[in-house]
Amino acid sequence: MNATLKIDIWSDIACPWCYIGKRRLEEALRRLDAADSGIGVEIEYHSFELSPDTPVDFEGPILDYFADAKGISKDQAQQMLAQVTEVAAGEGLDFRYDILQHTKTLKAHELLHHAKAHGRQIDMKERLLKAYFVEGGYVGRVDDLVRYATEIGLDADEARAALEDGRYGADVAADIAQARGYGIQGVPFFVIDTKYGVSGAQDPAVFVEVLEKAAADQQARAGVDVG
Repeated sequence: MNATLKIDIWSDIACPWCYIGKRRLEEALRRLDAADSGIGVEIEYHSFELSPDTPVDFEGPILDYFADAKGISKDQAQQMLAQVTEVAAGEGLDFRYDILQHTKTLKAHELLHHAKAHGRQIDMKERLLKAYFVEGGYVGRVDDLVRYATEIGLDADEARAALEDGRYGADVAADIAQARGYGIQGVPFFVIDTKYGVSGAQDPAVFVEVLEKAAADQQARAGVDVG
C-alpha cells in the first residue's frame, strides 16, 4: 500500500493532552513504518485557544487557575494535574506543573504559522510544548518566542518582525473559525485525509487503525479513477 495522507491537527500549546496526543500519534507512525505499511503522512498544525481570556502576564500558580476554570476545589485540581502528569510520564514526558508559567497562547500560534511558512512547524510545535510543560518557560512573550524560534534554526529578526506586526493573526483566526465549522470544541482533534476525525489523545492503535482505513480508501478511490 502506497499512500500519502494529510493529517490536520487542531491543538493548543497550553494543552497537556495535545502533547500526549502528539507522542501517541508519533508512536503510531513508528508502528506503521516498522510494519513497512507504505503509508506516508503530511502533518499540519492548526490554532486553537483553550483559554483565550488568559492574560499574557498571568500571575499565580496554575493550580489556582485550573481550579477556578473548572469550578472545582484545589484538592480536586491537584489530583487531576497529578493524574495527567502520570499519563504524560508514560509517554516519556516530564510535566512540571510546579514551575509552569500559564499565559495566553495567541502569539505562540502566530509563531507556529511563521514556522510553517519556513518549513519548520513540527519542530516549532515540539519546542513550544517542551518549553511550556517541561521547562517552565514563557510562551506568550515576544522575546521568549523569538529565542525558541532561533533554537530551531529560524532567523531572529524575521521571527520578531512577524510577531510584532501580527501578520499571521488572520491565519490564527481562520484556523479557529474552521474548528468551529467542524464543530470542534476541544483539542487535540485530528482530521485525517479530510475525511476521518479523531478526538483526543487516543491510543496509538486507534491512530494506526484510522490511518490504515484512510489509506485503503485513498487507494480504492485511485483505483476507481484510473479504472
